[in-house]
Amino acid sequence: MKKLLIVVDMQKDFVDGALGSAEAVAIVDNVVNKIENFEGDLIVTYDTHFENYMETQEGKNLPVPHCIKGSDGWKLDAKVEKALDKRVYKAIEKPTFGSTELPEYIKENYDPSELEIELVGLCTDICVVSNALLIKANFLDAKVSVDASCCAGVTVDTHNAALSTMKMCQINVIGE
Repeated sequence: MKKLLIVVDMQKDFVDGALGSAEAVAIVDNVVNKIENFEGDLIVTYDTHFENYMETQEGKNLPVPHCIKGSDGWKLDAKVEKALDKRVYKAIEKPTFGSTELPEYIKENYDPSELEIELVGLCTDICVVSNALLIKANFLDAKVSVDASCCAGVTVDTHNAALSTMKMCQINVIGE
């Protein structure tokens, strides 16, 4: 069984920047530990926006410029980046919550019936849940899990709601 870890949007703006939170800061060491000890392949997603962010649909609904490509906030958290420097990984930039490129990349590079996929990162209630559901919808036979100890949501309540939603969709939630 091949293992794949997807590290979702562990970028400065989501950890301690424009949209950061104490809960996001608190999971960084767990994510670093997961990256350093994971025996399998890694994919890292980057929430990626541009200078016109405020003119986009997302910007009109979440009017906080963040993860503008090339900005300091777009970069990975320093501890996460240091852990990833020791690993080979595929980086995927995504312009919105869920990445359509992510399942395409998995289809092209793996046998989904022989794959265990684990997700960690930020934010549980937006990008983690979106990508977990996309993966589950595309790979019915793959074992998909989310490590709750390596995720944080916009709020504790919405984090827990997203975990409940994923459980209902047959995504295994570990680390609670």
